[in-house]
Amino acid sequence: MQTFLRAAAYCRVSTDREDQANSLSSQKKYFTEYIQNHTDWQLVNIYYDEGISGTQTKKRTGFNHMISDACEGKIDLILTKEVSRFARNTVDTLSYTRKLKEAGIGVVFTIDNIDTREADGELRLTIMASIAQEESRKTSERVKWGQQRRMEQGVVFGRELLGYTVKNGTLFPNSCEVPTVRAIFHKYTNEKKSTPAIAKELLLEGIHPKQAQTWSSAAILRILRNEKYAGDLCQKKTFTPNYLTHERKANHVPEEMIYLKNHHQPIIDRDLWDRTQEELHRRAHSKSRYSTRYWCSGKIFCGKCGRSYVIRTKKRSDGSISKSWRCYESAVHGSQKSNGPGAYLGCSNPSIHENTLLFCVQTCLSNVFLKVLEKELLWELSSVLSFSSLSEPSPISHAENKLQLLKAKKEKALDLYLEGFITKADFKKQCLEYEKKQQLLKKMQANPKPSKDMEFLQKNLTEILDFCQCKASPEMNIPYTLCREILKKAIFYPDKSLDIWFYQLPFHFHLKIQTHGKLNRFTTDILSLELLP
Repeated sequence: MQTFLRAAAYCRVSTDREDQANSLSSQKKYFTEYIQNHTDWQLVNIYYDEGISGTQTKKRTGFNHMISDACEGKIDLILTKEVSRFARNTVDTLSYTRKLKEAGIGVVFTIDNIDTREADGELRLTIMASIAQEESRKTSERVKWGQQRRMEQGVVFGRELLGYTVKNGTLFPNSCEVPTVRAIFHKYTNEKKSTPAIAKELLLEGIHPKQAQTWSSAAILRILRNEKYAGDLCQKKTFTPNYLTHERKANHVPEEMIYLKNHHQPIIDRDLWDRTQEELHRRAHSKSRYSTRYWCSGKIFCGKCGRSYVIRTKKRSDGSISKSWRCYESAVHGSQKSNGPGAYLGCSNPSIHENTLLFCVQTCLSNVFLKVLEKELLWELSSVLSFSSLSEPSPISHAENKLQLLKAKKEKALDLYLEGFITKADFKKQCLEYEKKQQLLKKMQANPKPSKDMEFLQKNLTEILDFCQCKASPEMNIPYTLCREILKKAIFYPDKSLDIWFYQLPFHFHLKIQTHGKLNRFTTDILSLELLP
């Protein structure tokens, strides 16, 4: 009975271009005929990899499949065109051929005329493998040099990003995605929102990222730090230190980056970009590892030693959790004590309960809303009084005045929305109401009717204004999420007084507080509330 030698062939092309595809088909045809011409050989399979480098074997599925079949005893002989087709890594070439030889499997390189079954096969293979590896290194250097020159000329390398389309090495703004990019910068820098909050809002609005499955804090930060949105181009942010592994690493020091200013059309103006980078730097240096876990993390400071306040939780006897904020020095080292001549450890500044702190912030915000409301009513009242003082009031002129007033109110609502005092839903609701009133007033202009008596309106507005001025501190249910976004900084002093600053406000509050009771039954009194410039 005739015994056949089970032979297999391996082919590889480094790219998937058409000319390389023709080369792959030619290699398959060549080996099929080559094996069939040997009457004592039997063709097992022709393994191949397409569009994959030979410097490593990790992603070469065809090669790995061949080695697996060989180790399982399905192959007696492997044929390949040349050493560079088998591998361009000397270590891989020798390790795999030795592994196959131990299993009784030879490798024949037809063009290089090398057979690992022969005595001098490994010597000649080592020389040819080293040459193949060196050729790969030179190719890598040539490609890098060419890319460097093209980068210096402004050619863009890399994939598309949110807001831009990359075509033939040029960045073009994507009009459908530009509003999303601008909204992210505006929310972070102007509205002082956190990156998790921005990610959540984008998801609720039905806006999806370009590459990832969902929005994340890291994705928002990458956008805020990407210089392309300001019209600049920075390339070589990553580099490949080893041409054999092809693994890319962050370029912190090894290679000089290429930075081109005003390279393409920006999406974000330079002023907003600069302010965003300052805000990123400020938050990075003012917040700790757990700075976004609680609504006022990283914003409460000790008025005695200057350190930040940290939260401390305690389980009560009834099973509930009590949260309070304590100076970091006091939390770590306890009360203040001497630590040598002129040196001290710890801090004696008292702690402040979570609910007390939130109550103080809400009270200050209530006063902010109160002042805004009072200003609106004064404006409305002055408009009414000026209209009623006319000897012969005109409905048309009144409608015109009201239209101007509604326009101003819409602008004021926009300011309140941008400053974070009202939500987007409230802003839309107010604008809708203003638009309805505007339509009615325009109809009044088109069909004027006799004017009504203004005394009733004057009386009601005056009573509302008097009530507003007498109400010193209304209890408003302001959500802690708004407190978190608008609170800039608070300092707690040993005399149990608080200084509170808010974003977008040119003044701050000074409060003196007193807390009564224990556990869940405590109350907080505000002994004094002063607005300071």
